[in-house]
Amino acid sequence: MNQRSLKKCKHAAGIALRFIALALFLAFAVLPLFWIFITSIKPVQEIYTFPLRYFPSKISLTGYSKLLGFSRFGTYFANSLWISLVAAAGGLFISVLAGFALSRLRTSKNIRGMLLVLYFTQMVPSFILMAPLFFTLSKLRLTNNRLILTVIYTATTIAFGVIMAKSFFDRIPASIEEAALIDGCDPFTALFRVILPISLPGLVAIFSFAFVNVWNELFLAVMLLSTEWKLTVPVALNSFISKAGVSWDMMSAGIVVALLPTMVIFAFGQKYIIAGLTEGGVKG
Repeated sequence: MNQRSLKKCKHAAGIALRFIALALFLAFAVLPLFWIFITSIKPVQEIYTFPLRYFPSKISLTGYSKLLGFSRFGTYFANSLWISLVAAAGGLFISVLAGFALSRLRTSKNIRGMLLVLYFTQMVPSFILMAPLFFTLSKLRLTNNRLILTVIYTATTIAFGVIMAKSFFDRIPASIEEAALIDGCDPFTALFRVILPISLPGLVAIFSFAFVNVWNELFLAVMLLSTEWKLTVPVALNSFISKAGVSWDMMSAGIVVALLPTMVIFAFGQKYIIAGLTEGGVKG
């Protein structure tokens, strides 16, 4: 075998290994979702049969009817959607302002220290803060309040959002807003009418990650909400686990429904999210 043939074999082997690795990763990521969906449309008696039935003998929507008919899942869904949208939008607004300021003032000596503080907050486990947070809110009688929970969620999204926003604004030359200022814009007009349209991929990425994190959060919602009609989707799904066992038909149907908002966001914002994470509006 000559050297050219050997290179072709190595190249083909490399492609095959990458294909196998991607196939395994895809199976690892998709199979649990596929199994949850199949479980949600199985008749109840087939969920517990042994050996396992990988496909239902007939499609049953009993889990979905129980989910929407015998529980307040629609209310929980609306609560989660409202809290997630408001928290993500509020976190995005603050992150944009702070990230832009840090980006344009990066020559200041205090900026590095502020960035270190933001990075440090990402390394602190959130459950460490739960006990003092609950104690403080209890003393102020602010527990079981969806607005307070939304404010807390907004605060938790800001640090990561500021880091992302600064990184994105760093790639946009300052000459762009300087030209806008020369044309008569004030700093805020230059930011919102010139810089932000260029930064759309980054904004979508920040909003998407903030929304998903808030939508999936469980522990704060369990700790701070007690009234049934104020609960969120993760808390509702957690309630399907009892001492008597797990209601797998309702649990699977609830998970499928809970995945819809995140799937919609990533489906419609995919190209912006990828662009926001990998490129930048204008490379400097």
